[in-house]
Amino acid sequence: MPSPSTPLWRRLLPWSVSALALLYVFGWATNWDKLVEATQSANLPLYLTYTVIDKTIFFLWWGILQAAALRRFVAPIPTRQVIAIRGGAELVRTASGPLADAAFMFGVSRLTQGSIPAVAAAAGVPFFCHFTILLIQATLALPFLAGGLANNRDVALFVFVGWMSALGVTLLWRYSSFRSWFGKSALMRWLEGLTFRALLPLFVWFALFSAFDVLIQGLASRAFGITIAWPDLIARIPILYVFLAFPSFGNFGTRELTWAASFADFAPRDMLIAYALATNTIFLLMHVVIGVIFLPKAIALISGMRKAKAELGSLKVPLLHDASDP
Repeated sequence: MPSPSTPLWRRLLPWSVSALALLYVFGWATNWDKLVEATQSANLPLYLTYTVIDKTIFFLWWGILQAAALRRFVAPIPTRQVIAIRGGAELVRTASGPLADAAFMFGVSRLTQGSIPAVAAAAGVPFFCHFTILLIQATLALPFLAGGLANNRDVALFVFVGWMSALGVTLLWRYSSFRSWFGKSALMRWLEGLTFRALLPLFVWFALFSAFDVLIQGLASRAFGITIAWPDLIARIPILYVFLAFPSFGNFGTRELTWAASFADFAPRDMLIAYALATNTIFLLMHVVIGVIFLPKAIALISGMRKAKAELGSLKVPLLHDASDP
């Protein structure tokens, strides 16, 4: 739960984003009769199967890769312990993605006796690898989109801003005084060990992860009766992740708006919103199921976070988060 010292706007932001987005999507922009018709035309058993597989593989894959990053760059932490921490954080994710990320980082910190490099390895390295692969994915797909740049300005903008941001960070790191801030700390020594060669295995695994992501979302949408061209899925799933990174309650509202805007050429708006709403609902239930499976760890994380807030007066909760749960 947010600490008393957390600004009120930070505590209310996730709920406000979802409330406003849901009010727009379902209170004004949606025809409920057509929304119901869209679900009736779907192959719901097949769609449900694909969506449950999607969430399950995402959870396990991310847990394994986060454990791999810890073992490769910090210490030989057992994979099962990292997955258990991530599983416990899933119960918190039903209320807030950023708060769940804070719970996961808190659990990793306790597991590694407060190691800052450990938290950076478990949270920062996968985020960096994931974003890089998403950027490459959208870049490679852009030339294959129907209509060229004129009809795909959202993808072109994402690619341009992404590469300019990457270039800016690289130049800042290499040629500014930014590195001197870290001095010769343990974190600086750890950062200097993050070479391309060391990261290459993670890049490969995240590339496979992204291929699965496109495939399973393509199959799930087809089971729902929506046939989206594969190049468009490849190019626009990264954009979906950008919007899912913003604080919201279970991605409700943000997913519906983004999915409907991104794939408007392939199905009626109400059908796209119905698909996104159904996906959000299943993912929310899966958060609860996974959290209950790891209930002892979830209770320990929540209890530990409450104790830490009581002792320190505050607990850092990221404003944005990696959208590892699409």
